[in-house]
Amino acid sequence: MAAQSLLSSSFNFKGDEHGFRVCKSKSKPLHFVKVSSGHKVRAQAATNADSRGIEIPKHWYNIIADLSVKPAPPLNPRTFEPVKPEDLAPLFPEELIKQEVSSERFIEIPEEVLDVYSLWRPTPLIRAKRLEKLLGTPARIYYKYEGVSPAGSHKPNSAVPQAWYNAQEGVKKIVTETGAGQWGSALAFACSIFNLDCEVWQVRASYDSKPYRKLMMQTWGAKVHPSPSELTEAGRRILESDPLSPGSLGIAISEAVEVAAKNPDTKYCLGSVLNHVLLHQTVIGEECIKQMEAFGETPDVIIGCTGGGSNFGGLCFPFIREKLSGKMNPLIRAVEPTACPSLTKGVFAYDYGDTAGMTPLLKMHTLGHDFIPDPIHAGGLRYHGMAPLISHAYELGLMEAVAIPQTECFQGAIQFARSEGLIPAPEPTHAIAAVIREALHCKETGESKVILMAMCGHGHFDLPAYDNFLQGNLVDLSFSEEKIRESLSKVPQIVS
Repeated sequence: MAAQSLLSSSFNFKGDEHGFRVCKSKSKPLHFVKVSSGHKVRAQAATNADSRGIEIPKHWYNIIADLSVKPAPPLNPRTFEPVKPEDLAPLFPEELIKQEVSSERFIEIPEEVLDVYSLWRPTPLIRAKRLEKLLGTPARIYYKYEGVSPAGSHKPNSAVPQAWYNAQEGVKKIVTETGAGQWGSALAFACSIFNLDCEVWQVRASYDSKPYRKLMMQTWGAKVHPSPSELTEAGRRILESDPLSPGSLGIAISEAVEVAAKNPDTKYCLGSVLNHVLLHQTVIGEECIKQMEAFGETPDVIIGCTGGGSNFGGLCFPFIREKLSGKMNPLIRAVEPTACPSLTKGVFAYDYGDTAGMTPLLKMHTLGHDFIPDPIHAGGLRYHGMAPLISHAYELGLMEAVAIPQTECFQGAIQFARSEGLIPAPEPTHAIAAVIREALHCKETGESKVILMAMCGHGHFDLPAYDNFLQGNLVDLSFSEEKIRESLSKVPQIVS
């Protein structure tokens, strides 16, 4: 009682079924802080992460509803006809298939999913004042920080609902792939929450360089295999042709899909690219719109990194909705690595989502399903294709894209870490580099633009990449024209 009395001098408490929830502070801005029991309290916000009145969104946003030109449908890999729901049934539960093909503007988030989200959402929107000062820019820089999730990234936003929908339909086991390890970690966490078995094929180059990501997944109960592996036909074929293959996301997807297709009690989960994955990630942008309003700001430029596209779409799609309705007019910029430039150098065509050609064909920007990025490339932005919805938005002129070499990205990451304190994952370093370019341009022109950035995760398990950079061993990689031509020659010729 004494402790309650002391706290009550600063906060107004209200009881509910979870215990006490602080409702109102008498002084400073408030922000949700999560405690290990799962109870929620309101606490004084750190610095400038103002979240007054911000709640976890109750609905996911589906951008398809607001596009005047609808995206092309996925095609059956055998018949080349538009896929039917029954074609996807061996891989996904019914509710996720419905979301994949839905044209509804908003889809309600289940209460059970919201309950797990409440462990870390809403996530903070933070103004990078120290970075602004370091750069000497009149621009105001904000970043939406998703690294506060249990897995340290934005990936649980989709892993949790995917695991829940599978559990609801009686699925016992989920299989997946992972590149940098962010998605595998998130799905392992989600499966532990809903008592599902989880098996992960991790790209070999990442498996070898990131042992702590593997241990993280194993701690949450997942089995982890390096990909390509001897456990699948797809993996064995790759190893026969290249015993030292560093792997790729396309190869790992083939392995996981093969296992799911052969086992009736097993389903497959994907961490990016597909419509329902980007749908789940829109909790990021929906929160951010409200947070920017609380700051009294409207973004002039929105920047995010793109690999498969989930974190970029999650932040930007709700803002594109606002742009289409005439409420704001931000420039939206995707940033990808020069080593895997699907948007800026790929072709917009139907291609397989995996290397073995087992998945549906997707209309997307692709480097060819055979494309394998150099293993020296740091981070997880290594997928041969871009999410069909992001590719479609790019074709419609709703956004732009740039590719940035990795040494510039890590130079920006060091500046960010030494000013803001957070060590970014290699993926958002691409967004940081683009933000620094924009902020320095504002310094030259005197413009006080508002720049919003997607900070999709921390880099605590990616420190070997920082070590390579700090030791001078990280080099810039550019795509090989010959390598891409060879890979693109194998893209199916579909007349659409």
